[in-house]
Amino acid sequence: MNGQIKRVASVALGLLVALVVATTYWQTWARPALAERQDNEIQRVAQFEIRRGVIVTPSRVVARNRARRVKGKTFYFRRYPQGKLAAHVVGYSTAARSRTGLERSLNDYLTGSVRSLSSLVDQSLDKLNGRPIVGDSLRLTLDLNGQQTALEALGDNCGAVVALDPRTGRLRVMASSPSYDPNQVENDFSKIEQIRANCLPASPLLNRASQGLYPPGSTFKVVTASAALESSAFEPASTFYDPGYCTVYGKRVNNFDTSRPFGNVTLATALQYSVNSVFCNIGLKLGARRILKQAKAFGFYDRPPLETPESERRASGLYKLEGRELRLYDPKRDPDVDAGRMAFGQERLLVTPLQMAMVAGTIGNGGILMRPYVVERIVTPNGKTRRKTKPERIRRAVSPVTARDVGDMMVRAVQAGTGTAAQIAGLRIGGKTGTAETGVAGRNVTWFIAFAGREGERPELAIAVVLQNQSLTGGATAAPIARQVMQALLQTTANP
Repeated sequence: MNGQIKRVASVALGLLVALVVATTYWQTWARPALAERQDNEIQRVAQFEIRRGVIVTPSRVVARNRARRVKGKTFYFRRYPQGKLAAHVVGYSTAARSRTGLERSLNDYLTGSVRSLSSLVDQSLDKLNGRPIVGDSLRLTLDLNGQQTALEALGDNCGAVVALDPRTGRLRVMASSPSYDPNQVENDFSKIEQIRANCLPASPLLNRASQGLYPPGSTFKVVTASAALESSAFEPASTFYDPGYCTVYGKRVNNFDTSRPFGNVTLATALQYSVNSVFCNIGLKLGARRILKQAKAFGFYDRPPLETPESERRASGLYKLEGRELRLYDPKRDPDVDAGRMAFGQERLLVTPLQMAMVAGTIGNGGILMRPYVVERIVTPNGKTRRKTKPERIRRAVSPVTARDVGDMMVRAVQAGTGTAAQIAGLRIGGKTGTAETGVAGRNVTWFIAFAGREGERPELAIAVVLQNQSLTGGATAAPIARQVMQALLQTTANP
């Protein structure tokens, strides 16, 4: 009998422990995840009784509220006065389709869930007096003039533009094309589904600036050149012979312009004119692991650290197809990768425009990689700053000497190389074009990355432009777009 009592007591104790653990889990650790779930209907409806904080840029409101009375209650629904201008960064908050962008990732601030003790007291008094809870506001770094210029320049192309201040990481432009009007998400979603562009599918909700993965083409030569100089095996004056191709695994890898062998060239000249064979041979000499180590120093293999949702940012690196999904691939041995082709941006390399803007910015910033950010500050309903973003250094990616030398090569590319279409009088611009072949005529992915600033001063802007389905080169298609955006950001005295 005593044994049976002990067994029953043990089972009861076990059930009690399980109950305590389960209750603790659901009330404590799992609570944030439950609140975040997109299908949590009760949570979502309750949050529309809160007057969400507004989202503003230095010049204009990009997200505000519209009150609506329903069965004696007041609900606050979002309106986006600037339409598609900042749609992918700001995102949307709706009753039917939940949230994306900053509306999702910073929802706790916007709904007043992040509170100090004094503000919690104020919030409780508001509830007792029937006043709505008011959330914190977001002050963004985006330049809407630059955003508009970027979207207009992209036109009906599928592509993106990212521009940031390399000295601080402050994001000034993040434009994805085609864009969409977030005001249509709730009740006119069919209009978004009808959006067309020069790619299939058009995917207007995709933030191509941070989610889009594209072969970098010759823009990756900036990374390879950095690895070459950092290895001390090469210098800008190192000489090569270019017959118009290099040989990898017994097969020829041609220059993009197959009709023009360059003969004897230096590394600096090879970057200026984007000579594939030179970088192919550098890749074979350095090996894949050394080049990838340099790429990681620039931020590859990590999601770029931005305030937008993690699911809306992708890491750059080598990818391989597993089933129907692309998986980031970090090789353990050099033979796993064609180092020759990877060195000029082919092989299985896929990158985001945000990452390539960070590469250009790091070179322009003397080799220091800064953390990008788009939220300048978070402000309480009574006007106090709850959180202010301070520039943050991630790491030194290359030495100051390497940054200077690679930067000088990029300047030559704009002055008298493949990037002349990006020239702007009075500005020192260092850039690199890219044309990644996809194997289908007229379907090239074209690029231009650059840093820019006034003569004799530190570069104050870094930019990346990518376009899908192009028949011409990056110098002919992407560089002119970069030029227009740089002019809008650097040659205006005010942000209207």
